[in-house]
Amino acid sequence: MESNRADQILPRCHVVAIPYPGRGHINPMMSMCRLLAFRGLLVSVVLTEEWLGLLGSGSVPSPLPNLRLVSIPNVIPSERNRGADLSGFLQAVYTRMEAPVERILERIEPPADSIVVDANLVWAAEIGRRRNIPVTSFWTQAASVLLALCRFGELYDGGQSPVELSGREEEALSYIPTPRFLSSHSTDLMSAKSDQDIFKKIIQTFSWFNMAQGLLLPTYYDLESYAIDTLKSKLPLPIYPVGPSIPYMTLDDLQCNNNSRSDYIKWLDCQPKSSVLYISLGSFMPISGTQMEEMASGIHASGVRFLWIVREEFKLLQEPSGEMGLVLPWCDQLRVLCHPSVGGFLTHCGWSSTMEGVFAGVPMLTFPLIWDQFPNSRLIVDDWKVGVRVKKSQEQVAGREEIAKLVHDLMNLDALESKELRRRAKELKEKCHRALGDAGSSTTNLDAFVQEILDKRCGNA
Repeated sequence: MESNRADQILPRCHVVAIPYPGRGHINPMMSMCRLLAFRGLLVSVVLTEEWLGLLGSGSVPSPLPNLRLVSIPNVIPSERNRGADLSGFLQAVYTRMEAPVERILERIEPPADSIVVDANLVWAAEIGRRRNIPVTSFWTQAASVLLALCRFGELYDGGQSPVELSGREEEALSYIPTPRFLSSHSTDLMSAKSDQDIFKKIIQTFSWFNMAQGLLLPTYYDLESYAIDTLKSKLPLPIYPVGPSIPYMTLDDLQCNNNSRSDYIKWLDCQPKSSVLYISLGSFMPISGTQMEEMASGIHASGVRFLWIVREEFKLLQEPSGEMGLVLPWCDQLRVLCHPSVGGFLTHCGWSSTMEGVFAGVPMLTFPLIWDQFPNSRLIVDDWKVGVRVKKSQEQVAGREEIAKLVHDLMNLDALESKELRRRAKELKEKCHRALGDAGSSTTNLDAFVQEILDKRCGNA
């Protein structure tokens, strides 16, 4: 079944976007597609029927007239339980989505002039090759993580395994993505319990970059200049840092009419400046009940105000709204982070959440759970120095006393360390906003990418 939402088909240059079916991949792809649509392109985003329903329920901004959503059947496991069997989910994505997506491309009108695809979906690149449609890769994680994986890929070609790599300190120096980036072992991306075949399969996805039209990165140049420059020297394709790929908040967005403000925004309005810790640990990876109990006890013991987004399975931890805390199943995360009463962010370090924290200029407490979240945590804490580490490994259970102290210290506005974190977070925010400005690096890079599409496939109007 295919479903469309398009009141108008305005432009004659048509881009089909194919995201990996996970929130941390779909959200940045949608944000970038909105920017492409603002620039006059017709953009069609291919989703599963489940994700079409989820996006239609209000979790992303309403599509523009020339941004439409099209769907394929639910040929993969549900988003609700993919974290319970990640290996099985990945296998389904790699083997079951190609045929229905190609059927979309066979029928879609007007025909696709260009394809933008998540870097992990090798089969989409093959579809483009078969149909003679230029394909651009969209990497949804940090440029530094991509650089580390490229280096791991080079070592794989030499016959070495991730386990062998993880214990070789002398080898680490050759693939540290930035001078201060300390994610030097593959164990940052893969625990001992992880499936090495998954790790190898993800690294092998880079093999199609040599036939891609370009590579889009959801970061900005000043944030990861070393990694971006090194990738440009290693990869045989144009690279466009166009991020952060998030739904930016404008002054009008932040100063919305009081009658339309959500209850949680009104609650934030009543709190002192920089007094609230915002807590969100992602939407799909399981967290033990023991860890959640320790965290809840630590947060309460810290005496800090908080707004906590808690998953459905932890309903027992939810409590009524009060002066010191608010617990909800969902909120507009970026709007919350940009609110003046929010002074800290306890995050799982997904790249989109990390970039929203950078955009908002708030210091972070890092609680990574899986995969790139661990090197993202290292970037936040060790390279940018805008955060403090709570969780150090996948196996660790952070205790309530430690959590209480870290939360209290971060939110103590008079403490020297807290002041320094906030100063550096403000600097990153200013650089981020400059990159997104009219003459900023990310804006210029996205304009260059659009012009490349127009020159190659559509001609100049």
